[in-house]
Amino acid sequence: MGSHNSHQKLYPGDILEFPRNKYFSHFGVYYGERDGVPYVAHLTCRDSDTKFLLFGRALNSSVKLEPVDIVGKKYKVNNYLDEKHPPRDFYSHIKPEIEDAMTKSITFDILFHNSEHQATLLRYGVKKSEQIDKVYMKIVPTWHEPFEKKMF
Repeated sequence: MGSHNSHQKLYPGDILEFPRNKYFSHFGVYYGERDGVPYVAHLTCRDSDTKFLLFGRALNSSVKLEPVDIVGKKYKVNNYLDEKHPPRDFYSHIKPEIEDAMTKSITFDILFHNSEHQATLLRYGVKKSEQIDKVYMKIVPTWHEPFEKKMF
């Protein structure tokens, strides 16, 4: 499992999905290789991901370019909207947008702007998060209370 050969060939602009736990995956966009090292652009919180899943927001997030192996050893290509939305050209659209996004601070929001939203926005120009659509109905009612308590 450890070798790169087990992974499919990556093309710049591919969405990579890194499974994190039973419910959530982390997503990024494959950027290409630098000095033979594959890099992924992904929305990441400056602090650890896990704290934020509790109430879903991290103000201090940004798109970072990091070696794929640092983000996760296990991943798969998941260009799941290709049939509905044509992927945009990497060099004319995705790459400049990644570079632009890296200069900005972004509010990570589990419901409205998570790493999956960021990845689909880069690849397709459309924000989508299927994993949130799936869990949304289950978790939202239980979230409001702890979130409101934390606010004050």
